[in-house]
Amino acid sequence: MSFVKEIDYGTPAARSDKTVTLTIDGREITVPEGTSVMRAAREAGIEVPKLCANDMVKAFGSCRLCLVEIEGRGGTPASCTTPAADGMKVSTGTERLQTIRRGVMELYMSDHPEDCPACAAGDCEMARMARTVGLKEVRYGREGENHIWPAREGKANPHFVEMDLSNPYFAYDPSQCIVCSLCVRACEESQGTFALTVEGRGFESRIAAGMHEPFLESECVSCGACVQACPTGALREKSVIEKGMPEWSAVTTCAYCGVGCSFIAEMKGEDVVRMVPYKAGKANRGHSCVKGRFAYGYAIHKDRILRPMVREKITDPWREVTWEEAFRHVANEFRRIQYQYGRSAVGGITSSRCTNEETYLVQKLVRQGFRNNNVDTCARVCHSPTGYGLKTTFGTSAGTQDFDSVEQADVVMVIGANPTDGHPVFASRLKKRLRQGAKLIVLDPRRIDLVRSPHVEAAFHLPLKPGTNAAVLNALAHVIVSEGLFDEAFIRERCDWDEFQDWAQFVLEPENSPEAVEQVSGVPAETIRGAARLYATGGNAAIYYGLGVTEHSQGSTTVMAIANLAMATGNIGRPGVGVNPLRGQNNVQGSCDMGSFPHELPGYRHISEDATRAIYEALWGVKLDDEPGLRIPNMLDAALEGSFKGLYIQGEDILQSDPNTRHVADGLAAMECVVVHDLFLNETANYAHVFLPGSTFLEKDGTFTNAERRINRVRKVMEPKNGYADWEVTQKLAQSLGLDWNYAHPSEIMAEIAATTPSFAGVSYELLDREGSVQWPCNEKAPTGTPVMHVGGFVRGKGKFIRTAYVATDEKTGPRFPLLLTTGRVLSQYNVGAQTRRTANVVWHEEDRLEIHPFDAENRGIRDGDWVKLASRAGETTLRAKITERVAPGVVYTTFHHPATQANVVTTEYSDWATNCPEYKVTAVQVTPSNGPTEWQEDYEALSRRSRRIVHVEAAE
Repeated sequence: MSFVKEIDYGTPAARSDKTVTLTIDGREITVPEGTSVMRAAREAGIEVPKLCANDMVKAFGSCRLCLVEIEGRGGTPASCTTPAADGMKVSTGTERLQTIRRGVMELYMSDHPEDCPACAAGDCEMARMARTVGLKEVRYGREGENHIWPAREGKANPHFVEMDLSNPYFAYDPSQCIVCSLCVRACEESQGTFALTVEGRGFESRIAAGMHEPFLESECVSCGACVQACPTGALREKSVIEKGMPEWSAVTTCAYCGVGCSFIAEMKGEDVVRMVPYKAGKANRGHSCVKGRFAYGYAIHKDRILRPMVREKITDPWREVTWEEAFRHVANEFRRIQYQYGRSAVGGITSSRCTNEETYLVQKLVRQGFRNNNVDTCARVCHSPTGYGLKTTFGTSAGTQDFDSVEQADVVMVIGANPTDGHPVFASRLKKRLRQGAKLIVLDPRRIDLVRSPHVEAAFHLPLKPGTNAAVLNALAHVIVSEGLFDEAFIRERCDWDEFQDWAQFVLEPENSPEAVEQVSGVPAETIRGAARLYATGGNAAIYYGLGVTEHSQGSTTVMAIANLAMATGNIGRPGVGVNPLRGQNNVQGSCDMGSFPHELPGYRHISEDATRAIYEALWGVKLDDEPGLRIPNMLDAALEGSFKGLYIQGEDILQSDPNTRHVADGLAAMECVVVHDLFLNETANYAHVFLPGSTFLEKDGTFTNAERRINRVRKVMEPKNGYADWEVTQKLAQSLGLDWNYAHPSEIMAEIAATTPSFAGVSYELLDREGSVQWPCNEKAPTGTPVMHVGGFVRGKGKFIRTAYVATDEKTGPRFPLLLTTGRVLSQYNVGAQTRRTANVVWHEEDRLEIHPFDAENRGIRDGDWVKLASRAGETTLRAKITERVAPGVVYTTFHHPATQANVVTTEYSDWATNCPEYKVTAVQVTPSNGPTEWQEDYEALSRRSRRIVHVEAAE
């Protein structure tokens, strides 16, 4: 076991095609023009001492430790702020420089605690620098004015500030701070939050969060950038303070959102000491958010179920059994059900939280073992319209760019997404580009943070009425076509010109004019016109969208309308542009890639294609059904009809995450064998007959594919606490059904994926270990992957323009239900909260609340914090109100992270016309004062308590 070592070059890399050659300590080195002397030295293998510099932020030049001498120049300039120049001759270690550095370090150390725990642990860069410059003693002592001691000789020290322990994940000790400003700059430049500042002057200078606030109460978002940057023990992870320094480390991939951040898991034995964002990670470039950086504690939470359990009826207590008994029971039950009800009476649901290899095995189990295509995934309820819409228009079911592409965008349009909460690391990169001058257009019913936040303000905010996405996009297109702002040369070369003309005629129809759409959407016509002109003429224009686009009855229509806009303006096929879905879960892209839909085999090839089926029939030794299987909603419907009786659910909590909770509950209750394979007894497990314990991302090897099609390695850093990684559980279940599966390692599963899936043909663990990560397609044509899609032409040949007529949702407001409910996420919580609710993240969001505009609240006699009843034609629930102008009058909003809220009790069965993706974002509701939980919530809580009864027995293997 060893540590993953990362070099800190001191300053960011320069981006220039020109080079300069200089000599440093007798070594000649050539670097891009604009490279600092410090970085050039480090690239030559020479480390210049430093305290206020690192390669994640711009040079600052304040610590006076990185001084160098340059031949022909007077003085000792700071190497971090001095650019390398042709012919320059630099000396970094003369006796003069060493004397100056020792003097500087002596002053720093005189105001640093002698008993600094970080120094003692070897976790203090300042102590390392003191050793580097040869400082052996501090002649000044520590008796003068300092920041270290709270009191001396009975007198309070006016310079001393108490430690700030308010944040659950890190501590701030001002007595160890040298005011190098690295934390402040990291907060500004990497995160873009501007939560930290330097207050006071001279000796009174110190770092402050906000206006003298504790970290927890400030605008700090706990991304950890400040902790990572701090060169002393002033900012330290509490986990390191409690557990001590790590002993070994490995690079892995975060298991939260679709950004796919790379982390170094630093370990002490099998305990995670800290997760450090990996600078070589191509998705996050060394940055992180509160979830990936700190919220990994759920892996060892006491709620984890570590032994298989079985029960005959869902009202019975759970009985612990051996793994062998559990596998045998499931196999017998599924065989019985298929014999009694037919081959199509069982199915499976893959997990967007599990690895590519694990989801591949589940769909293989269904097709080879169950002999049907009844397999689906949680992407059904989030991004299935992305797959349909982008495949139809472009030819591939995925986003077009890598995340680096945003750095070359001049205009960014964000539609139905809230990146600062849902995809915070990407949001930080986006905000950085906006601070550099790029323009922003936001289409969202709410005033999300990007509309106006420190140093970022949208050029246009289109606060459209929920459900009118397609209408507004058609109006944008109307302006672009009517004013001749389309890119005719691009369209004639890359698209079908006749189809474009037909589409242009459609968008020019009077009902698509901004004036007509204003009446439907509530967005002023002039705002629509301004946004359209900016998108079409502002340079490289990129579109990023989220679930506010896809989770509608016109989700697929809207995705195609977005594609139409990109093609019409030529914003496709190069860096800085494109159509980019921000995927919700860590491997939702991968689960789709692996053939988790009932109509597709891996690589998005339709099950009806004879040649594709032949590949798998030859490999698997079975005849595959050429008809698509059941989607999740169809499985539930069939269960209520009596024809679907068995379901294997890997890592998804469909009872909490899917719409119309009562319908989901009734469908599950009608089944005879529901198998839940998960970490915790989730809400779906209330209706399960078998529970198979799952494993976390820390306990397995494999790969995740993020929103930019990037395939990242997941590496095991601890043994599975349940005994098996998830892929092993599925394999053993397959073996119990008589299948000859004998994979020894996930790399063998990936080899099978590569051998059968053209877009993954070149992918192997050896390649991923060598390159770090690759983006599919990865094959002979693109041996190291494809960062940008559709360069020079579309995958389907010619880009396809499609008429995207606006059709109002069937979900209508009226006297009984006059408000529109839309839903979303918050930064600190993730999806249904199963993981984040079992971490200290609950300190920021301990309950879901209903956002309501002051006008609507006043009309209903509702005050902030009051309990309210949220009712729709599907059901009702209660939660507390939050009065805010972030939502418009007539619109209410809530999150769905806490099962007690039962938010999806009120969502309806309406769904996207092409994919059955539920219409979460548009539900007609009424809000009234309430005294507390509804009868449904109380009944459900009672069921949950019964369902969690476990009979503990010795389950010897």
